[in-house]
Amino acid sequence: MSLPLICVTLTGCTVDEMVKDAARATAVGADIVEVRLDKLWVVEQEIDATEKVKSDSDDNRKSVYTPPEFISQPMDSVDLESSLISFRTGIELPVILTCRPERQGGYFPGSEKERIEVLTKAISSGVSWIDLETDIESKERKKLVKLAGDSTKIISSNHYDQSPGSSNEIIEEIDEISDSGDIIKIVFNTGGKKDALKLFDVAWRTRDSEDKLSIMGIGAGGDWTRIHAPLLNQSMVYTTMENGWYLAQQGRINTSDLKTAWKLLEYN
Repeated sequence: MSLPLICVTLTGCTVDEMVKDAARATAVGADIVEVRLDKLWVVEQEIDATEKVKSDSDDNRKSVYTPPEFISQPMDSVDLESSLISFRTGIELPVILTCRPERQGGYFPGSEKERIEVLTKAISSGVSWIDLETDIESKERKKLVKLAGDSTKIISSNHYDQSPGSSNEIIEEIDEISDSGDIIKIVFNTGGKKDALKLFDVAWRTRDSEDKLSIMGIGAGGDWTRIHAPLLNQSMVYTTMENGWYLAQQGRINTSDLKTAWKLLEYN
């Protein structure tokens, strides 16, 4: 049983923070890291991380994680060329450059035209991987794919802001976009076991596909396909260097915890 690539999505909103996180990812044996360029244009505002939710019994109150807020910054606040050079020279591992738009859960504050310019510069920097959403306007996406050529591999991604539909519908969509990238990344919001089982079923039914897939959820149960990715023949698993009980609520998983789980499940 071959193991998927482990990709660590770097935390932080500055070049220095991401480069430091990349060093930690290298130390724990990650295969690749994802740099979220869109987060360069925000400032993280810390708030009270947890709050107690009162239930019928005071002894049965639950802690609920409240994520930090991200405040958008002007487009001219980032020197993109300098940042790309720093990522290229400061990170040892292969890099995925991503600039996620707000429509797919990202933070990029500019127009789509400005975002396409960022993606163009990202590819031209000689990066190993580029993340291109499937809903980029067809003409512009073809230009980016052509620019990537054989030098930069493509993560073809789609992040939905809703729960997954039927397994058949998801599989049909995967078939429709199967030639749009080197790895097809599909992400849905998950609210528990029912949603998680749908994504697990999709991954199980496509495990013998010729397509390289990365299927996951954001929310409760979203980590099921990550934990069992070797069994499901997933090509890449996204993890984090963060630690905290709240990761399971978000469907995310710490890199070291994932590797431990694979060892305990004898996926190694």
